[in-house]
Amino acid sequence: MSILVAGSLHLDVVLRAPHLPALDETVTGSSVGYVFGGKGGNQARAAAQMGAEVSFAGRAGSDRFGDMIRDTLMASRIDTSQLQRDEGPSGMSAAILNADGDYGAVTVSAANLNIEADKIGVAPGTSLVVLQNEIPEAVNCAVARKARDAGAQVWLNAAPARPLSDDLAATVDLLIVNRVEAEFYERDARFARVLTTLGANGVVFDGQSYPGCPVDVVSSHGAGDMFVGALAACVNSGQSIAEAIAFAQAAAAMHVSTEDSARARIDRASVEAFRAAHASR
Repeated sequence: MSILVAGSLHLDVVLRAPHLPALDETVTGSSVGYVFGGKGGNQARAAAQMGAEVSFAGRAGSDRFGDMIRDTLMASRIDTSQLQRDEGPSGMSAAILNADGDYGAVTVSAANLNIEADKIGVAPGTSLVVLQNEIPEAVNCAVARKARDAGAQVWLNAAPARPLSDDLAATVDLLIVNRVEAEFYERDARFARVLTTLGANGVVFDGQSYPGCPVDVVSSHGAGDMFVGALAACVNSGQSIAEAIAFAQAAAAMHVSTEDSARARIDRASVEAFRAAHASR
């Protein structure tokens, strides 16, 4: 059984600075890095790192950033046969990390807005389709309907928060939100299963709280995507949601406490070792 992630791709320009700039302020930074990103790409990569068979559907540009995105997906052993090419710029974001590892970012969707939904298929053997709100809702709706027809579950990571159509809501098996997005959707009764991530404070699902895993944070950038990808990989392998949450929390904790340059080496074995080490404390 495999996972299809349909979503956004960005090449993130990450700047480190002592604090986020105020209006009209120029801050002297200490470093710059170019990091593969976009919620769709990050979640696909995280699921693949945790051993899942993953395919990706989305769109990258014809620029150098697009080449870097395509190279990263292929190096991550992700099926890119449904990766579309746009004759224009790739999606990108500019993120500023402060000394505490918190960040602010500006995202430009670019090629992500031009995804052609009619070119995306849900292959036989796909058990789970993961979507996010960084691509047009029409694309999410089309892919979700195809997932339902193929007998696959549909998860929507509703980030960033935006109004959702009845057509999309009717196909979603699990809505995943953070605390800010949860406030946006709190009065929406269309979703039977909602999982809320609370950062260091853990996760709430089905009326139960799951405590977080305390670590020293290097950067929280991409933590939610690591959680979603790891969760998907575990559920796809047959684990219960409760079992998968515990593993995904550990994966996210390991992610935020690891330098960017080493995060690609996080895998299922290293997360299990991390869990064992923390359980013994």
